[in-house]
Amino acid sequence: MKYLTRTIWLLSLVSLFTDLASEMLYPIMPLYLQSIGFSVALIGLLEGVAEATAGLSKGYFGQWSDRLGRRLPFVQWGYGLSALSKPMLAVLAAPWWVFLARTTDRLGKGLRTGARDALLSEEASAGRHGAVFGFHRALDTLGAVLGPAVALLWLARRPGQYPTLFLLAFIPGLLAILATFLVREKLAPPSGKPIIPFWASFSYWRRAPAAYRQLAGALLLFALFNSSDTLLLLLARQQGLSDTAVIGVYIFYNLVYAAAAFPAGLLSDRIGPRRVLVVGLLLFAAVYAGATQAHAWPLFAALFGVYGLYAAATEGVSKAWLSQLCAPTDKGAALGTFAGLGSLAALVASLGTGLLWQTLGPHVAFGLSAAVAAAVALFLATTSFAASNE
Repeated sequence: MKYLTRTIWLLSLVSLFTDLASEMLYPIMPLYLQSIGFSVALIGLLEGVAEATAGLSKGYFGQWSDRLGRRLPFVQWGYGLSALSKPMLAVLAAPWWVFLARTTDRLGKGLRTGARDALLSEEASAGRHGAVFGFHRALDTLGAVLGPAVALLWLARRPGQYPTLFLLAFIPGLLAILATFLVREKLAPPSGKPIIPFWASFSYWRRAPAAYRQLAGALLLFALFNSSDTLLLLLARQQGLSDTAVIGVYIFYNLVYAAAAFPAGLLSDRIGPRRVLVVGLLLFAAVYAGATQAHAWPLFAALFGVYGLYAAATEGVSKAWLSQLCAPTDKGAALGTFAGLGSLAALVASLGTGLLWQTLGPHVAFGLSAAVAAAVALFLATTSFAASNE
């Protein structure tokens, strides 16, 4: 597998360490925030501000990296900010400081995402974009398997010792920072385009090729109805699973996701990303349609396993396809814009699904998400995308 270059390996390991650090905190953050006095509404506001920060900054910093023809500084600073945010949470429990720490983490994600994805695309040899993005996604998601497991082991022995866990999460974050300094960047030709204001982060959309807008638009429509996985976990809890079982199926989902991401990328290179994406969206529709009917943990485990296959068939594959529908000097802007709009769409999806759940019940909320996923799959299956590698 010579197409997995040193740079691809290093970036994938950086993502693994960073996700391990983040997912060490994911299962316990709501518990910690409530323990220091955060209400549910304040937690929602915190996550909304954090995701908006990430969403608005991805496109901005992506096009900035295009203009300079440099990717690595954005990657290094982005991962550095995310690592720094972990021990910040151990310093002070004041709400304003927690908001600052969480926003720092998401700003780091926005700073690095477009440049990192562009760097991966530029490292990919012809016909190997799916494999490269799939491999990166596999190692990234492996961190999401290890992180919650580490957190569970720690809290089983030292219940309630959240600040120490925040400090421990800095260790894999520091390893991620150090690994970025081993990356050797191939300088890209500068785009020559002027830096846009921060509030115009998504201006690339207006000049993007039609095929890019078609594909990205369809995927963003789906994202508007693809709520946070937290709601799916909450449904499992309300359907009768214990807290331990809920965390167990979440770890199982990430394990399947990590194992299937690279093969899904290889398959997309072989048969085309269209077919893999369509299958992935249909798997999502099946999971969301069946989740409200499940009550026993074996059925939920099966559904979360299928959900892992959906994620493997869509996340890296969609980036690989989009990266081939834009000019080489626009990769940072194109991938950053899509990632940023996707973050904002996810925020809308979570709010909308939550409101539908509260007013009409989970059957309606999850059923609508399943229906939209099936409709987008049908659109992708029947639409021709010019200049795409299908």
